[in-house]
Amino acid sequence: MSDRLLLDAMLGKLATYLRMCGYDTTYVLDDRDGGRGEGSGRDGASDRDGHGSDERNEKESRGTDDPGDDVIADWARESGRTLLTRDTDLAARVAESVLLTSRDVGDQLREVRAAGYDFSLANPPVRCATCNGCLNAIDSDGQIPEYAPDPAETDCWRCPDCGQVFWKGSHWDDVRERLDGL
Repeated sequence: MSDRLLLDAMLGKLATYLRMCGYDTTYVLDDRDGGRGEGSGRDGASDRDGHGSDERNEKESRGTDDPGDDVIADWARESGRTLLTRDTDLAARVAESVLLTSRDVGDQLREVRAAGYDFSLANPPVRCATCNGCLNAIDSDGQIPEYAPDPAETDCWRCPDCGQVFWKGSHWDDVRERLDGL
């Protein structure tokens, strides 16, 4: 199985966890280049805990059009990504796929782990949890949003694709605790 993943429309919350673990994770509803590209992400702002808020309206932060099973199956094959899906028929059409059965993200994480994927937070973070872009360290004198910690005192990273700023704040600790509890 590839470490490059494609998640169907039913697995949006799972994408955040996989990205924080360093997996190159494309979500079919990500709003990027018409919803199907590997390119740049969307504009956005981090919340005060150093991550894009999962509490925001998902329709505002994601594209709204499911590309359909034919497009997703072709996308997985053409990109060399392993498809993660809850759709039995779609999983049967893609040789490199993992069929998940649960709607609960914690149970989904357990299912993905049982399929052979490791869950430890990437250190340092390498992927944007919001858009999957590759993160860049911010210099100690780098420009940051007012709400972010001083990069001279706390390591911070910026996604060049969507502009999100990340640091190991309370959200990082919460995700680590959840992953440790699997």
